[in-house]
Amino acid sequence: MKAGKPARQALIVAGYHQLADLTQASEKELLALHGVGPKAIRILREALAEKGLAFKE
Repeated sequence: MKAGKPARQALIVAGYHQLADLTQASEKELLALHGVGPKAIRILREALAEKGLAFKE
């Protein structure tokens, strides 16, 4: 994953260890995490899409 270190750390602390784990969260939920911003969401959305996955609606 190419998201920045603050975003990666925030996701790990919140319990998201695998890319597929992010399918259980909405973009809004992830944006609420300190360190996760619009750029990280865009990168994560693209990474999920490459695997045929998406954020929770």
